[in-house]
Amino acid sequence: MPNFYKNVKVDFSDTDEETVLTTPVGSTNIIKSMLVTEDSNNADTITMTITGTTNVGGSSSSSTVPIFKDKAISAKATVELLTQPLVLQDSEVLKAQVATANRLHLVVSYLEIS
Repeated sequence: MPNFYKNVKVDFSDTDEETVLTTPVGSTNIIKSMLVTEDSNNADTITMTITGTTNVGGSSSSSTVPIFKDKAISAKATVELLTQPLVLQDSEVLKAQVATANRLHLVVSYLEIS
């Protein structure tokens, strides 16, 4: 099983929901850090979700689970969103959406185990 340390960077130039990271089939991503930076001198918010398969009572269904809802980021601030690693399993997708374009930037650092 190879391990790869990676990162992904997002510059939110619009307010559309962005796919930040998709876990490859047969792999696991361990997210170690999610840094959000505001660079326009205006406070803003970010919402992040995980989309994947949920198993309830023996049946599977697709679901979207919020992990941060309208998380406030102060003007000119950098915020580490995680206090513990976050695990994304086979085919799960990390998505993000901001309230205002051209204010926030995101860097996600993770370990991909395949």
